[in-house]
Amino acid sequence: MLGLAASFVPAWLVGWQACGALLGLALALDLVFALRRAPLVVERSAPHSLALGMWSTVRLRLRNPGARSERVTVFDGHPLKVEVEALAREVEVPGERGVEFDYRLRGRERGEGRFGPCEVVRESRLGLWDLRERTALDTRVRVYPNFTAVAGFALHALENRIQLMGIRRRQRRGDGMEFRQMRDYQAGDSLRQIDWKATSRRQKTISREYQEERDQQVVFLLDCGRRMRAIDGELSHFDHCLNALLLVAYVALRQGDAVSLLTFGGVDRRLPPIKGREGMTPLLNAVYDLEPTLEPPDYLEAAARLRVFQRRRALVVVVTNQRDEDEDELGPALDLLRTRHLVVLASLRETSVDALLRAPVGGFGDALATCAAEEYAQARRRALERHAGRGVLTLDIAPSELRAALAEKYLEIKRSGRL
Repeated sequence: MLGLAASFVPAWLVGWQACGALLGLALALDLVFALRRAPLVVERSAPHSLALGMWSTVRLRLRNPGARSERVTVFDGHPLKVEVEALAREVEVPGERGVEFDYRLRGRERGEGRFGPCEVVRESRLGLWDLRERTALDTRVRVYPNFTAVAGFALHALENRIQLMGIRRRQRRGDGMEFRQMRDYQAGDSLRQIDWKATSRRQKTISREYQEERDQQVVFLLDCGRRMRAIDGELSHFDHCLNALLLVAYVALRQGDAVSLLTFGGVDRRLPPIKGREGMTPLLNAVYDLEPTLEPPDYLEAAARLRVFQRRRALVVVVTNQRDEDEDELGPALDLLRTRHLVVLASLRETSVDALLRAPVGGFGDALATCAAEEYAQARRRALERHAGRGVLTLDIAPSELRAALAEKYLEIKRSGRL
């Protein structure tokens, strides 16, 4: 307003210039005092690992070494592949004291992420400047497959009954392959369980109790090819496969079996056999950063690689998304594996095809789509029947049901003694 008035009344020009000089001086002094302030001390507490799709908490602590209370805005340099809540945050930092607050983050993709600097926006004393302070806090976090179900699985007694997400194990006392103990005869025991020598000595009927044979090997042959990039719900086919792999591996390790891994389809990674409950840690570290590629799966090459290092008979679980055009390569690969191993083919079924088959037909276009889906489904069934005719155990399963079905199949094989 002074500048506008000075354009009409030249005598006011000096006053307008004086006001401008005072404002410039205030800006300079405010900036000098703001720059001379001691920086805020920032600390971050973040988890070292996240489960895919699960929320976790990060805590930030700010300490103000100055005597004056300040209101600041905080931005944390979280990894790019995470979703965050309650950030940025405006907080009051008391003088010569500190404040802390939490925000939540959730991993959207597996792999390793790195936090960047934490940025704090501080206002100068007169409010003429906003200054940004960056504190370098080198924090790394790994986003693992969602192993919450696996952790919960430990709460169930594997020796008596296994029940998780639809998994049920029918206990048949004494039907295993490895001797466990002697005990008194119980109704329902078969005659072959009776130990006649012990019965003669004790003058009462004694039965032998068996358990599943331990110290066997389970090898996962995991497809990392382009078909595993398909999305089913919130997870890709590949993430569903990793969750199933972790669950079955956990059960196998608890049962005393050894677990190993071989990947194919653009990613060549091998995990040697591991045993014991502590084996889950190297397994998680081996798979947490795996991602499906754009390469097609080479089943024959994978089977040949597995035969080189896996000479002892094992349960080989091939996890893939097979189609009828794979028959020329997948069939010979399964035959190659079956000569030495017991093979399970776990093939994911596209839920979009199932949805087409269930959808009502409202016109000619819908009829064509339904016919195409039915033809595709029939070709898939025929391919799986051919594999089953060769002696391969098959699973044709929706991705969300793979965990329970594959664990049930493993327990069924253990109980039957086929391995």
